[in-house]
Amino acid sequence: MKITCLDCGAVNRVPADKLGAGPKCGTCGTRLTDGKVREMDANALAKASKTDNVPLLVDFWAPWCGPCRMMAPEFAKAAQALAPNARLAKINTEEYPKVSMRHNIRGIPTMILYQNGKEVARQSGAVPASAIEQFVRSKAKLTG
Repeated sequence: MKITCLDCGAVNRVPADKLGAGPKCGTCGTRLTDGKVREMDANALAKASKTDNVPLLVDFWAPWCGPCRMMAPEFAKAAQALAPNARLAKINTEEYPKVSMRHNIRGIPTMILYQNGKEVARQSGAVPASAIEQFVRSKAKLTG
């Protein structure tokens, strides 16, 4: 399985049966499937969305958005529940406005699920952790 390190951008290959063993990036040593939500930049999003086999759910958000802030703890709970078979990350639309345009983000929060180099599904609006988990489980091809 190909997994992009969201910290350094290196693409790593990890056997599917080893996703739960805490694989680390071969370049920077960051844990790849630790169940934590990662902040990402435009370059990491571009690479991971086109490369990763492991499902990647990205929350497009902004600091001024009340529903985004309300959903943040729920998004973190879902990240824990879905690890190591899916990864969750966030991208700040204030910092990266061109990313919002490129991905046709019309409102926030919006979640986009990527797998195997393409967008699999998207959903807008703040939702609880259980709905985030169900969204990923119903739309992605999970290994475990």
